[in-house]
Amino acid sequence: MTRLRLATSLTALALLLSVVSAPAQDARLEAAKKEGKVVWYTSLALSSSEKVAKLFEAAYPGIKVEVHRTGSERILQRVMQELQANIKIADVVHTSDAGHYVLLKQKNLLMKYAPAGVDRFPAAFKDKDGYHYGLRATVNVIAYNSKIVPAAEAPRTWKDLLDPKWKGKLVTAHPGYSGVIATHVLALVHLHGWDYFKQLAQNKPMLVQSAVDPSGVVASGERPVAADGGDYTFYQTKKKGNPVEIVFPKEGVPLVVSPSAITSFAPHPNAARLFTDFIFSRDLQQVLADSEGLYVGHPDVKYPADRPKLSELNLLRVDPEELEKRNEEIKTRFVEFFGA
Repeated sequence: MTRLRLATSLTALALLLSVVSAPAQDARLEAAKKEGKVVWYTSLALSSSEKVAKLFEAAYPGIKVEVHRTGSERILQRVMQELQANIKIADVVHTSDAGHYVLLKQKNLLMKYAPAGVDRFPAAFKDKDGYHYGLRATVNVIAYNSKIVPAAEAPRTWKDLLDPKWKGKLVTAHPGYSGVIATHVLALVHLHGWDYFKQLAQNKPMLVQSAVDPSGVVASGERPVAADGGDYTFYQTKKKGNPVEIVFPKEGVPLVVSPSAITSFAPHPNAARLFTDFIFSRDLQQVLADSEGLYVGHPDVKYPADRPKLSELNLLRVDPEELEKRNEEIKTRFVEFFGA
């Protein structure tokens, strides 16, 4: 993406928000300013989440965004542990494990709130009951270091990763930490069965936590091939000049829709609503697509020319309710095969 395009997108965002926030009589805006901040638990890569926070703070001076970035599974664990201790901190929760929102909704921990325009989002990006919406989508891919692995020898399918020639050369993230990877594992279990992961473990991949982590490992050459990872992180890494190439396996790429919701116990509910409107606006979603390489639900967003459209990919989808039910199985079997 060109600098001009990003600048244009950011200018449009500023203009839109100046119109939205202009009326001084907006009671919710004034209430949000009195609250002073919004606390955001998010699994979005730290550089991306901090960018969103800064844009919001620029649009709404006096309202801070307190970013708590960690893996999806850690976010859910933290929310539940805090509630057990009667600690209510989180206003907005965004993870990459759609199964979390099945659980949170069942426990009446989400506020019903529909930001403007989400009625036009694809069905996969919205909860039919109006409690959560997909902030962004990730597809899991294979990636490799082009200085170490020639394009002709690079793995092109998930099963290519099982070739013994990749022993000691792979990196994989962990479903016990990452919701992106938990979804990935279940999608490939549907495709190839648990035996796939049993065989993959024989190639002794390096284990990292987040779906963000493999991109750095591949870029450095520490392990030249990533067996998984969020596509946008490889895209960002390549844009910075690193020798990283992305492979979208033809047999399918797991689609991970990452929901966002306001908690029912939000200590800053007005700021939370304002922030939610902001992150689902067309212009902010365009920024996510342009500068961060993310897929989003807004139908009016245009994608960079060097990004495939979701419609061009063979997407492997996972049912959120099944993901929630099989969460422990996924973690247990992964540890059984990979030893950690």
